[in-house]
Amino acid sequence: MGVPSSLPSAAAAALVLLALLAGGHCREAQLDTGDLDAAGTENYNASDAAVYWGPWQKARATWYGQPNGAGPDDNGGACGFKHTNQYPFMSMGSCGNQPLFKDGKGCGSCYKIRCTKDKSCSGKAETVIITDMNYYPVSKYHFDLSGTAFGRLAKPGLNDKLRHSGIIDIEFTRVPCEFPGLKIGFHVEEYSNPVYFAVLVEYEDGDGDVVQVDLMESKTAHGPPTGRWTPMRESWGNVWRMDTNHRMQAPFSIRIRNESGKTLVAHNVIPANWRPNTFYRSFVQYS
Repeated sequence: MGVPSSLPSAAAAALVLLALLAGGHCREAQLDTGDLDAAGTENYNASDAAVYWGPWQKARATWYGQPNGAGPDDNGGACGFKHTNQYPFMSMGSCGNQPLFKDGKGCGSCYKIRCTKDKSCSGKAETVIITDMNYYPVSKYHFDLSGTAFGRLAKPGLNDKLRHSGIIDIEFTRVPCEFPGLKIGFHVEEYSNPVYFAVLVEYEDGDGDVVQVDLMESKTAHGPPTGRWTPMRESWGNVWRMDTNHRMQAPFSIRIRNESGKTLVAHNVIPANWRPNTFYRSFVQYS
């Protein structure tokens, strides 16, 4: 939702605040005003947000969706993750602007965030996961949180009061994701077939992010093992795809590279009898 540029800055800011408090999709949290950090003129540096347990950095936070919800109405978002109201997300998702979302390569990244300036803030750090894209930032780093995540920053009993603040100053630092009891997961996307294969990478413990995905077929069309990794293309969010001119031979192994340079391999994670719209889990080998 845009704000008419002819409005005085104070009135425009008030309209923006009302829009943010009303919830909706994080992409609607648009600012045209010049009194909130002139976010569009900032020099973004994604690497500043990639250091684990680095110095606490300044950011701003808003919230969207239902006050105690997971954010988007469909419990998904621009990363493609499913059921963000369930474990391991537990409604603690956030839209991130470009230095956090990183054209989808920041999907699944985990951050500790805290707020202290607002009187309703607890100062306690909470972990959030990047699950969506924020196209209209209000500062250099902008977390548009689910209503649940935003409320968790408050002192006991002051969740709603903090949410009514609309835009708050926070601090953040990158942390490894911790998903006890979960293996890496791959959701084979709808419309996948023997010559087109698309997969959503989910629940990656540790780094959380994915910067490259490669696929190895179990054998060639003529029988012998391939032993060759083929790069997949980033489709959107955390969905990666492969288009071929031959019928791919399953089972498939999948290799993932993180922003830190770590490589994870899930051997034969996609079985020979794989089906579209199906979720497969696997232990991984690190290198």
